Amino acid sequence: MTVDLGFPNVRGTVHDPSRPDTPALLDRWGRVATDLRVSLTDRCNLRCTYCMPAEGLDWLAKDRLLTDEELIRLIGLAVHRLGVTEVRFTGGEPLLRRGLEGIVEATAALRPRPNISMTTNGIGLARRAGALAAAGLDRVNVSLDTLRPERFETLSRRDRLADVLAGLAAARETSLSPVKVNTVLMRGINDDEAVPLLGYCLERGYQLRFIEQMPLDPQHGWDRRNMVTAEEILDRLSTEFTLSPAEEPRDAAPAERWLVNGGPAVVGIIASVTRPFCAACDRTRLTADGQLRSCLFSQTETDLRGPLRAGAGDDELATIWRDVMWAKPAGHGINRADFAQPDRPMSAIGG
Repeated sequence: MTVDLGFPNVRGTVHDPSRPDTPALLDRWGRVATDLRVSLTDRCNLRCTYCMPAEGLDWLAKDRLLTDEELIRLIGLAVHRLGVTEVRFTGGEPLLRRGLEGIVEATAALRPRPNISMTTNGIGLARRAGALAAAGLDRVNVSLDTLRPERFETLSRRDRLADVLAGLAAARETSLSPVKVNTVLMRGINDDEAVPLLGYCLERGYQLRFIEQMPLDPQHGWDRRNMVTAEEILDRLSTEFTLSPAEEPRDAAPAERWLVNGGPAVVGIIASVTRPFCAACDRTRLTADGQLRSCLFSQTETDLRGPLRAGAGDDELATIWRDVMWAKPAGHGINRADFAQPDRPMSAIGG
């Protein structure tokens, strides 16, 4: 039995004549989106308990996914017409996308060239890091929630910790830097590993970023009481390390950065729930099936795949994209009483 991903609540765009005549992805709150998150697939080779059920999900049919050519066209449109300067490939697990190296290479050939990164679980990265770097990938973020093999298997329902650690090492050796590690701490599950994880990353030159657990699971079982907060993470790290705020401006970066023992090593904390950073958000999102999302927690999506396949020109597609971002809400609203979790989980939306 599989769990349905849920169909996106797709809407058409309504052009707002009050939108300023600018090519940028501007919203009515004055933010400009320059960071494009591109989901390449909803599939994953892990079954992490906080992301999907053991039996998996009802994956998207192949004909619903954007082809390589369609992806490359839309990424090029974002860079050439809409002011995007950073492209992050996500999933599901992006390493499961056939043609990944070709998509990266085509993105790197764009002018102006965007910064290109990828968020991955690291499985398979060891054998592909060199080819991805040669294609133009600049750096990677690798998800790692535990250093204990038995706990990794319990959390992910797969015995693949050694593959993840090998992928991290290969990324470092291939100069996909900085190599960033993403960790979600969960109360009573892995929250005792904050200090060991930071020590492991410091020894190897990885940049660790702790992420507060967000309500993006398909079971809709997220419970705030089980979330380890940014304040708790800082308290736990401070038992072994001296932390001080980094001096450089945070700008639109999601992570608060802390110098470890005076630096230069840093640790980041992404407090999406307890310290929202929506006011500085610079992201726009494209799902693997060609839907635009202005926010990770959007309740609606706007279809680009349909117009694209119907023969829409770049001007029409760019107008749709700009209108979507102009209507972006002020924030995700997690801390409001009327907050509603998106129908589609993180694996379908893209990180």
